[in-house]
Amino acid sequence: MKEKILIVDDEEDIISFLKDSLQEDDYEVFVAYSGIEAVEKAKLNPDLILLDVMMPGKNGYEVCREIRDIVNCPIIFLTAKSEEEDLITGLGVGGDDYISKPFSLRQLKARISAHLRRDQRSFNNENRVNLYFENLNIDLKGRTIFCMGEVIPLTKKEFGVIELLAVNCGQVFSKEQIYEKIWGYDAEGDSATVAEHIKKIRYKLKKYDKDREYISTVWGVGYKWEK
Repeated sequence: MKEKILIVDDEEDIISFLKDSLQEDDYEVFVAYSGIEAVEKAKLNPDLILLDVMMPGKNGYEVCREIRDIVNCPIIFLTAKSEEEDLITGLGVGGDDYISKPFSLRQLKARISAHLRRDQRSFNNENRVNLYFENLNIDLKGRTIFCMGEVIPLTKKEFGVIELLAVNCGQVFSKEQIYEKIWGYDAEGDSATVAEHIKKIRYKLKKYDKDREYISTVWGVGYKWEK
């Protein structure tokens, strides 16, 4: 089965050039000329997305944040912007790579191939190191959480609680279960500590993302991470 690539750019010449070149390499290619169209085309489950940053309407960063709940495929940003801050923003909102215009077609194809190979190796999600929830990017390996490109400062225990809930998204954990898994059976303290940490985590997440409640309380049972 052919691997599917979605190209998103508002410049028709670039799309035409890339589409022809990638089809020659036997990829199935979809195109979108705006951010709004890109969100719709993402529902076709591409294996990789080439995403321009500077577009009218929704820009590439906004598109990436929006579609990360739809797709887990690699996203490579294509942009004329090459400042370090732009790179950090792109990776923080859920991008996997960043290539500056004008770019070498040979280099772009090599990166596409590398990302597809890497994604195939982690097909069963066993080796995936990033979780995406709307505006949040949880880097499990780096034990860091980004919200729209900004790092949310967390303690080791706070990250541990988030990791437990987010990895098991939708599953309810009691305060006792969370305490045992994060603090350990032999730790000094009790499950009341969990409620205090949840309160602090919610406050920190709210400072960076006011419109979303990531951790919900299941009354009489415990807590869960919202899908």
